Amino acid sequence: MPFTARRFIRRETPMATDVVMPQMGESIAEGTIVRWIKKVGDKVDRDEPLFEISTDKVDAEIPSPAAGVVSEIRVQEGETVAVNSIVAVIGSAVASASAAPGAAAASADKAKPAAPASPPAHYHDRDEPATAAPVAQNAASPGQAPAPAAAVGAEQPKGSSLSAAPSAEDAIRERSSPLVRKIAKEHNVDIAQIHGTGIAGRVTKDDILGFLDTGQVGQVGQTGQVGQVGHVGQVGQVGQVGQVGQVGQVAKSGSVSGAPPVATVTFKPGASDHVEKMSVMRKRIAEHMVQSVKTSAHVHSVFEVNFGRIAKIREAKKAEFERSGAKLTYMSFIIKAAIDALRAVPIVNASVDGDTIVYHKDINVGIAVALDWGLIVPVIKRADEKNLVGLSRAVADLANRARGKQLKPDEVSGGTFTITNPGVFGALFGMPIISQPQVAILGIGNVEKRAVVVDDAIAIRPMAYLTLGYDHRVIDGAVADEFMSILKKSLENWDPNAV
Repeated sequence: MPFTARRFIRRETPMATDVVMPQMGESIAEGTIVRWIKKVGDKVDRDEPLFEISTDKVDAEIPSPAAGVVSEIRVQEGETVAVNSIVAVIGSAVASASAAPGAAAASADKAKPAAPASPPAHYHDRDEPATAAPVAQNAASPGQAPAPAAAVGAEQPKGSSLSAAPSAEDAIRERSSPLVRKIAKEHNVDIAQIHGTGIAGRVTKDDILGFLDTGQVGQVGQTGQVGQVGHVGQVGQVGQVGQVGQVGQVAKSGSVSGAPPVATVTFKPGASDHVEKMSVMRKRIAEHMVQSVKTSAHVHSVFEVNFGRIAKIREAKKAEFERSGAKLTYMSFIIKAAIDALRAVPIVNASVDGDTIVYHKDINVGIAVALDWGLIVPVIKRADEKNLVGLSRAVADLANRARGKQLKPDEVSGGTFTITNPGVFGALFGMPIISQPQVAILGIGNVEKRAVVVDDAIAIRPMAYLTLGYDHRVIDGAVADEFMSILKKSLENWDPNAV
C-alpha cells in the first residue's frame, strides 16, 4: 500500500513540493538516506519510488509525494537526518523546463543545508528544561594546556562571545532522540561530551554507542577507571590516551574531553583487498546482536525431531494448499506447533522490562528472512489466530515484501517470539541470538533423511535438530525443555485432520 502524500509534504505550491524524511513508526526519530533512485533533473511520477531509507526498524523505498522534476536534493546518500527534515524538492515540469541550465549545479551546492537560526521545534521535549550549551574551547597543540575558561558568573568584556547565547549548533547537539537520551541516562553520560555527527552536530544513536564502546564513560576527575566488559586494557586517567582495542578490531584512543575518538586501522589492505563501510542495516544488526549478548544470559537446548509424519501429511495436502494459493512447508507446521507450545508455557512468550516480566496476551511470531544485503525479521501479528493456510500465506507474503523493501515499520516490530531457519542453507543446527526484549528464539536445522532407531529397528526417517535459545534470567532449563518437549510431541504426532 503506497504511502499517502500528506505524510511527506511540508509545503506545496504550484511551483514546488518539499519532500521530508517520513516518520516510519512512533519510536523512529531519524532515518538514513541509503540511495537516491532519482537524481536532480529526473522526472518523477506521484507514488513512484524516489529514494531509499534505512531506520532502526526497516529499510524502505519512499515514493514521491507529487509528480514533477527533482529540482533539489538536500541530503546526500549516507547522511542521517531527523524526521520531518526536508530532503528534496520536487518542481513542476513546466517550471523546470524553463529553468536555467545551471539550476542542477546550484541545487548541488545546496545539498548540505545551513544550520538553522534556532533549533527546530521537534528537537525539544516539552518536559525537558532548557540547558546552556558548553562553551567551545580552541584546540591546543600537543603538550600545550588549553587556556583556562572564565569563571562562571564573572563579568565579561562587552561584546565577548562568552556572554553570548549558545549557538544553534550547540543547542541542537544537546538535543537528541528519546532513544539517545534513554541510553545516556542508563550509562550516566552527558550528551554534551559527545561529538555529534547528525544534522548540525546532533548526537545520533551511532554516536553514543560509539562513545560507550570507547570506554570513556565516567566523571571528570576520576582516575584508574575500568572500561566496559569485553574491552582490553581500558584502565587510564581521564584525559589520557590509554585504551587498547580488542584483538582483530580497530584500536581507538581518545579522552573524555568530547573530542571524537581516533580510529587506527590495525592492518594494511593489500592490492587484492576490498574495503567498504558497513551498510546502515549491517550496523543496526551489529548493534542489536552485541546488545542482546550483553543483556541476556544465553543458554541453548537442542532437540532432535522426527518429521516422518509431517512429511506424509505434506505430500497428501500439498496440492490442496497450492489450489488455495498457499505453499505448505515444514515451517508452517513448526510455527503452528510453536504457538501451541507458547500457550502451554507462556513465559517463553514473555519479555523483560527492567526487573519485571511482561507476559504477552498476543502471540506475535517473528520469522527471520535472509536478504542479499542483510537480515530482517518481519512479524506475523496474532499468529495464534491463524490456521496452517493462513500461516503459510503470511510467511510467503512477508518474505516476498521484505526482499522487495515493501515492509511497513509495524510489520517488523512487536514480536514476542522469533523463529530462524539456518537449515534452509544446509546447517544441522545453530545457536541463535535472542531478539531483545524477547526471552527466546527457535532455530530450525536442515530436515534430512538419517538412520534412526524406530521400535528397536533401524529405519530411515526425515530428521532435524531444533534449538531453543533462551534467556536464563527468567527461563530455567527445565522450563525450556518442557517447551521443546511439547513442540517435539506436536510435530511427531500431528493429527492429519487438523490440517
